[in-house]
Amino acid sequence: MRTFFSLLIFVCTLTDISAQRKYVKPEFVKNWSKPGKHPDHIVLNFSEDPATSISVTWRTSKDVKSGYGEIAKAHANPAFISRAETIEAITETINYSNVVSEYDRDNPKSNKFITLNHNYHSVTFKGLEPNTVYGYRVGDGEIWSEWIQFKTAHKENAPFSFLYVGDAQNYILELWSRLIREGYRKAPDASFIIHAGDLINDAHDEHQWHEWFMAGGYIHRTLPSLMVPGNHEYNPFVQQDIDESIKRLSVQWNKQFTLPNNGVRGIQETNYYIDYQGVRFLALNSNMMIEEQAKWLEQVLQNNPNKWTIATFHHPIFSASTGRDNEELRTQWKPLFDKYGVDLVLNGHDHTYARGHVPVKSLNISQSENINQSENIKTLYITSVSGPKQYKFDSEQIKNYKSDGYYNVKLREQTQFFQVISLEDEKLIYNAYTALGTLYDKAIITKDFSTGKKTISYQ
Repeated sequence: MRTFFSLLIFVCTLTDISAQRKYVKPEFVKNWSKPGKHPDHIVLNFSEDPATSISVTWRTSKDVKSGYGEIAKAHANPAFISRAETIEAITETINYSNVVSEYDRDNPKSNKFITLNHNYHSVTFKGLEPNTVYGYRVGDGEIWSEWIQFKTAHKENAPFSFLYVGDAQNYILELWSRLIREGYRKAPDASFIIHAGDLINDAHDEHQWHEWFMAGGYIHRTLPSLMVPGNHEYNPFVQQDIDESIKRLSVQWNKQFTLPNNGVRGIQETNYYIDYQGVRFLALNSNMMIEEQAKWLEQVLQNNPNKWTIATFHHPIFSASTGRDNEELRTQWKPLFDKYGVDLVLNGHDHTYARGHVPVKSLNISQSENINQSENIKTLYITSVSGPKQYKFDSEQIKNYKSDGYYNVKLREQTQFFQVISLEDEKLIYNAYTALGTLYDKAIITKDFSTGKKTISYQ
């Protein structure tokens, strides 16, 4: 993190704009990230059937001992709130001292520790009507949030689009905020958003989580999120963990998100799946229990009635950055993606941009040669970064994956990206945009559902 900041200052001095003044990192008041009695960190998640249920989670100070969610079918007439149903929330306390908030294994003197003592509240609204706009609010019965709207999924297959981002991680409020807000502006009708890990830099740091919630703001409240943990969601929790080189999942993760509980036991809410309008979405935890998830993955893929299958996890199978390779994932998971025809894989971690695919037949061509514009493919692989921390891509390393049948088509570095992905009947339309909202890359997969044959074309 510090290395990146130094690099950022150096790069900035080379530009006309930044040459006018030295960049100064913003400072926040001491208690800026601490909760109060008013609900904050409100976030929507899919936890069961997206057509008939939705989960909402929020944070308060420890003084708020209970919580409630209210929901009603939305109407242009504001009197719809009079028909709201009230559901009591599950309230959980987080109370720890001397928690590792910032961790640097190479510079132990810079490690910082904090005390966490506040409450999380969660409600799952069930029995909802498909394809319907609802309004909801959360609070303790006296202090409430605003009324917020969302729309349930269709029960049957239907076209939709969603957003995907990788690695917010650093300088979240400063520089990731522009990216996520531009993404929502570009795709206001998106059904949900996928976060491919490393949402923050230091797993247990409440200040960084507050930045993430503030940067996304209203988007987190109205657009359901599917997220998977990255390596930065795992850090030592207390000093003893540092001494014993143990990393643990962010203490906030399972309490501040309410995600499906249908994955491998022991990594609940980091490994799961949902079905959404003809697409099975697979969320995998690439940090641990890789082999166990492979067994789970085969079961979930074997019994998949959906037309499309999309997987997301943090570490790429085909890494585009120097010194990064995830052979175990490639060995354990790629054969299953090939066998069951997973259509799209979305990753983060490398802090570069890479798009490539695995053809049905491995072609005896070099990486530098053109690939047929309508190549028959198995799986499209995307690695992307949405935050400001950027690495250089390694085109030579990419060539090493030729033996695995992978052919890279596009690489980019030093660019923040978000993706808008649409599914329309037999087509999956992939669009990559820069933080300025400029279209950088586009690919279309066309699928024959009778045969499973897929072709890819570029625009």
